[in-house]
Amino acid sequence: MKCLFLYNPNSGKGTIRRKLKYIQRRLGSVYEVETAATKSAEDLEERVRSGASAFDLIVFSGGDGTFNNVLQGLGGQDVQLGYLPAGTANDVARSLGIPRSVRGALDVILKGRSEQLDCMRVNGSRYAMYVAAAGSLTCVTYETPQTHKKLLGWFAYFFRGLARNMKLEVFPIEGECGERQFKTDGVLAFVLNGRSLAGFPVNKEASMQDGMLELVLIKQAKRPNFFQRIGAYFSLAAFMVVGIKVKKKDIDVMRGDHVRIRTSRELVWDLDGEEGPAGDLDVEVLRRRVRLFVPKKKKV
Repeated sequence: MKCLFLYNPNSGKGTIRRKLKYIQRRLGSVYEVETAATKSAEDLEERVRSGASAFDLIVFSGGDGTFNNVLQGLGGQDVQLGYLPAGTANDVARSLGIPRSVRGALDVILKGRSEQLDCMRVNGSRYAMYVAAAGSLTCVTYETPQTHKKLLGWFAYFFRGLARNMKLEVFPIEGECGERQFKTDGVLAFVLNGRSLAGFPVNKEASMQDGMLELVLIKQAKRPNFFQRIGAYFSLAAFMVVGIKVKKKDIDVMRGDHVRIRTSRELVWDLDGEEGPAGDLDVEVLRRRVRLFVPKKKKV
């Protein structure tokens, strides 16, 4: 059986690059392995696109953004995947219980089980695995320089967020989620398919096999005063700590298999930590579309 191993040499703190021979040896005990260091997101997507029909297994390392790039490259093709988390937040891995250690993640690929997982199709042509998010702070994942991530890890996102925007800009948002309709103003919006967000287990009861999405809106007055602005930060903190079960009047949680959102054309969406489309959003669940090795006894 043939395995293609793709790695991003710039993800995380360079752990994968230092353990390359170990990874090749472990995978080589079962597969005929071809290895390639990707030069860019476009390079990764093209290698996945062409490799999906030529290999029995594609193993890749990197962060959540790398996982997103793999989805774009697959474009709906069916091939077995294996994942070595090597990013900053690693929310996909946290959601699925995949260890962040190289040894543990390789054990999952070589000794775990293969599962068909849900993913999201966005605006008919883009894909996301665990989140589509919008608001002033969500862009820090793709705007933070890689050198800062390597040096500071998750805290690089925190400091970038403080430096970029403390106001939490208000935007109009309306649409449908399942059977619910909504129309309000807000500062943050999250469409969730996973359990973890920015390293926090905000959606602990979720499954990547249930065909459902959770929409979380942190609402705000159209022209908020000082205390309302501060209140939005407390609401965000409460959501990150308590999760979707938080009870606050300015946090609205909905559930459905299809989310349609109409909003400002200037609002940019974050897809799994990568810059996505601007303006209106249409998100649908693609049931059990991604075939991935997961831990034997973990709920997915």
